Amino acid sequence: MGGSRALSLSSLCAAAAAASRSPLLSSHHRARHLRPRLAAAMSSSSAPAPGAAPAAPSASSAIDFLTLCYRLKTTKRAGWVRRGLQGPESVADHMYRMGVMALVAADLPPGVNRDRCVKMAIVHDIAEAIVGDITPADGVPKEEKNRREKEALDQMCALLGGGSRADEIRELWMEYEDNATLEAKVVKDFDKVEMILQALEYEKEQGRDLEEFFQSTAGKFQTDVGKAWAAEIASRRK
Repeated sequence: MGGSRALSLSSLCAAAAAASRSPLLSSHHRARHLRPRLAAAMSSSSAPAPGAAPAAPSASSAIDFLTLCYRLKTTKRAGWVRRGLQGPESVADHMYRMGVMALVAADLPPGVNRDRCVKMAIVHDIAEAIVGDITPADGVPKEEKNRREKEALDQMCALLGGGSRADEIRELWMEYEDNATLEAKVVKDFDKVEMILQALEYEKEQGRDLEEFFQSTAGKFQTDVGKAWAAEIASRRK
């Protein structure tokens, strides 16, 4: 990777890490803090360091993108943080288990593209690498949340260098947001299922009452598989 480009990406990720550790910074302020650094990273020179072999543009862009995605592993899910839970899961933890849900579900609706569900699961919260985990408690209107996340997604796709991979990520993200396909409805249900399963695990491990998380999903499942899995989780609270 080019020296100045590597440095700017390193600075971006260091700034992101510092922002995430500060309890005084909201997700909105984190996004404002990171955007100038991301823009600098995207526009900086990719010339190789003296004596270094030049990296192929696709490799350089991919590593830049993956370096930013590291933030998904260190950004904790805000709902658990607010409740003071020990060792709260990260955004990446959440998306990974959603992907596994799509992979192992034997009762997906007829005609659902399983592979597309898996990919959608690992993309749907990807913009949180920049904007953080914006929740209803933040008081951000839905339209504004969507605007911030789409702007972040566009920045990430540009960092990846555009092309078919970036186009697919954007398409999957938009499909999920629009909730317009059966695959999107399945993955949105898995989003809720993963949350209440995690809530159940925290209740058992930490002796907490997390009823509010179960109530927030009640009556909102769109598919039979989502309803069945949610009912199974609820039965295990008794």
